[in-house]
Amino acid sequence: MSGEARVGAGAPRAKITAPAVVALKRKGEPITVVTAYDFPTARYADEAGVEILLVGDSVGTVLLGYDSTLPVTMEDMLHHVRAVARAKPSALVVGDMPFMSYQVSTEQAVANAGRLVQEGGADAIKLEGGARVGDAVARIVEAGIPVMGHLGLTPQSVLAFGGYKVQARGEADQERLLADAKTLERAGCFSLVLEGIPARLGAAVTRELTIPTIGIGAGPGCDGQVLVSHDLLGLHLGHTPKFVRRYATLADEMRVAFERFAGDVRARRYPGEQESY
Repeated sequence: MSGEARVGAGAPRAKITAPAVVALKRKGEPITVVTAYDFPTARYADEAGVEILLVGDSVGTVLLGYDSTLPVTMEDMLHHVRAVARAKPSALVVGDMPFMSYQVSTEQAVANAGRLVQEGGADAIKLEGGARVGDAVARIVEAGIPVMGHLGLTPQSVLAFGGYKVQARGEADQERLLADAKTLERAGCFSLVLEGIPARLGAAVTRELTIPTIGIGAGPGCDGQVLVSHDLLGLHLGHTPKFVRRYATLADEMRVAFERFAGDVRARRYPGEQESY
């Protein structure tokens, strides 16, 4: 899969699998990931050539109006994973495991991971945490489900962190994160999201692992990068983190379009003859 084949819209692609994502690291090819929560976003992002569509529990903060990801349920995630899967993307569809869907027991983790695949249509799942989720990762992988890990600023631990803060600034915390990363790799993760950590640590972890790292606020040294689609499109209503680069300001265009529509209706300019039967 050459760089030329992966860039641009419209060209048919073979279905991307977890092993294909791992192979991109061996080839030294950057991996592109965006979040998707609905059918049209999945279709457009896939046509743009991204490798991974992450149906993140960030749906809670960007679409459902929650202050954090903690209220998001398995039913919420299944609803949105199904919508993305219906787009039949070539990109790998990764379904996020929401808070308390895998922390209670390994059996619970395997069962809920299975639901995201069997009922939702996900190609893989993602969960947060290091050594404490190692057994769950191993069991899910044994069940035949690819697992993406997530370390650093893990949003489901926001209460323990005391807010959304950069993690692993100290030497001991950095050593612990690297150990967790290696544990997740041994447990069978095919890739690892690194969020909100110093760039130097992101690069160091990337060098130490044979599986790809996907950075979000973890510096340019990771094997790939992920952004929340609403952040990069300029649609998110909340705080914009430092690591976000906006590639559009669609919120402004939406406001203008709604204002123009409302104005045309009030002035009786819409519908006109061309919009009438």
